Amino acid sequence: MLIEYINKAMSNATYDKLEDRSFSGKIPQCPGVVAFGETLHQCQQELRSSLEGWLIVKIRHGDKLPVIGRINLNKRMPAPKEAVAHG
Repeated sequence: MLIEYINKAMSNATYDKLEDRSFSGKIPQCPGVVAFGETLHQCQQELRSSLEGWLIVKIRHGDKLPVIGRINLNKRMPAPKEAVAHG
């Protein structure tokens, strides 16, 4: 589900060509996720890396994540039941 979330977020990315012919990219639903690169491909790679780091920090801190493409990573997984030892 995390890979689907990342792929969907990346599909929402927007890119601009800068005056120096390099590129900037951002994901509007993920504030602060921005990247720059000399080529569009490099910018896309940097943006994916930025998104992954952003997600790690947000998850670690328990921050709410934006729902992207109906993928909601905020739902808690049920706690696993403890294994019962049979003897």
